[in-house]
Amino acid sequence: MSAGCEEVGEGALRILAGLVEARTGQQFAADRRWRLDSALRPLLARFDAPTLDSLIGRVISGREAALADAVVEALLNHETFFYRDMASFKQLEEQGLARLREARAERRTLRIWSAGCSTGQEPYSLAMMFADRAAHWAGWQIEILATDLSPEVIVRARAGLYSQMEVQRGLPIRQMMRRFDARPGDSWQANEALRRAVTFRVHNVLEPPPAGPFDIILCRNVLLYFSADVRRLVFDRLASAIAPDGVLMLGAGETTLGQTARFVSDEGCRGLFRPGCAEPDSHDPPTLWMSRA
Repeated sequence: MSAGCEEVGEGALRILAGLVEARTGQQFAADRRWRLDSALRPLLARFDAPTLDSLIGRVISGREAALADAVVEALLNHETFFYRDMASFKQLEEQGLARLREARAERRTLRIWSAGCSTGQEPYSLAMMFADRAAHWAGWQIEILATDLSPEVIVRARAGLYSQMEVQRGLPIRQMMRRFDARPGDSWQANEALRRAVTFRVHNVLEPPPAGPFDIILCRNVLLYFSADVRRLVFDRLASAIAPDGVLMLGAGETTLGQTARFVSDEGCRGLFRPGCAEPDSHDPPTLWMSRA
């Protein structure tokens, strides 16, 4: 690598990490620095920068807002795939949804928020879960709101267009043939009915949440990248948006234990979480620069 990340000074790395954390709350840890070169190198031609060092120097100067936005976007982790942690989806359907279906039998509505949805595979997986049991949910109004802080990934998610590799990650062939249409260039697009089932919006989980209450909130593999203080703030945001008997679904490696009193493990839905303490956690909120998105 002619201008790889090993050539970037520690001071510059700290500034980049600070920029990412200030805008998104995510910590750019040392073990993620290997991504620096591969993530930023595509920006060289776009911003007419001869080397990675020169690109970073321009970011540090603070005079190019568009460049700073592009760098933050490039350094975010958008890893996702269909039915990620299939066991968790089955748990949600067989335990969480079963309980909520009984509790909401009179009004027959469900509101679901997929927070940090990335390119959309998670909310589309939810929509397919309901579509597969259409008769079971006949007469119900199912609202799925999916949000992410990145405008670029929301555009991709809304289009529902995926490469052959992306569509094969976690998506059974039967689902692919039923719910996706082949497109030129070995691409597949979620069909119109599936795309209509999900509403996508740009939103940062550090900001006040969308209007609730939501019966189910998924915030999976998002909290991993936050500091303890930011994590508590996010839990407060989620708690203010969930119904008193709602269900929170986190990533397989995430928990509320020792993190917050706003949610506790759900004894009736093992592996899921329910609202706990009604009062916000006692802490001084972290000072963060909110993204214009």
